[in-house]
Amino acid sequence: MSQPDSGAPDPQDPATTGATRFARIRARLEAFEPRPGPQSWLYEFLLFGFKQGWACLFGALMLTLLLGTHFLYPKDAPLARYDFLTFAAITIQAGMLIFRLESWREAGVIAIFHLVGTVMELFKTSAGSWDYPEGGVLRIGAVPLFSGFMYAAVGSYIARIWRIFRIRLDPYPPLWSTAILAAAIYVNFFAHHWLPDMRIGLFVATALLFRRARFHFTPFRQERQMPVLLGFFLVALFIWLAENIGTFAHAWNYPSQRDGWHIVSIAKLGAWYLLMIISVVLVSLLHGGDGTERSDSFAQ
Repeated sequence: MSQPDSGAPDPQDPATTGATRFARIRARLEAFEPRPGPQSWLYEFLLFGFKQGWACLFGALMLTLLLGTHFLYPKDAPLARYDFLTFAAITIQAGMLIFRLESWREAGVIAIFHLVGTVMELFKTSAGSWDYPEGGVLRIGAVPLFSGFMYAAVGSYIARIWRIFRIRLDPYPPLWSTAILAAAIYVNFFAHHWLPDMRIGLFVATALLFRRARFHFTPFRQERQMPVLLGFFLVALFIWLAENIGTFAHAWNYPSQRDGWHIVSIAKLGAWYLLMIISVVLVSLLHGGDGTERSDSFAQ
């Protein structure tokens, strides 16, 4: 596996001048030379936060829409709130492409996650796992179309951090094993309604496959690393917090929340943890199938 360049990127490099607007901004920030010691450490910390914030942009805008429409959207508006959310999500996506804030590859990842998430939504709502209490026209069955963008926000985040932080996994488990694990997790999300829930076994399989794996990422100049299993948990925790915001805004409800909102069960962390496996496997396949970046992914 190739090692990422730890030196400062050249803002005039063709690999960045033809890239998204953010890639050029990032190149300029990474070219800055802070003083060694505490100033350099602080700069790296702030740059890490800036990059994370940018990676979360799509999801943050969606959460802002959920909260904003919950408090401010007129109850008697001719356009249903859910339909407005769908149009708003499409507008955000189009705007990010038009203004080169997002690459077409990232848009492709979003589309894949949208499709995978919508299929799951159709099944889960029919099984009564959760519901969407408001009306609207832009929906498939009981599922409003904006819901797929919530899964797309997860895909957008994973795809962005992969490129922004030049992530690689080492050692990466055999490709066939990660593909089987991701498929088994996805099937279990459906099958546990009729068959025994295999969640514990999937957790064990995940721990065995990724026990030695590390995320290698570069916030600034120096490559850092983190255990993959810890990374899965931290992102799952972040999504669980976002889910609490979504249910507080009554974008959807769990059965136990129909009589009043309360914090989503901490047990949901496990479901989001497993979703991380699917997400990382999908994105890693798009980056060459072995967890490394393709040579052109930074330039897009």
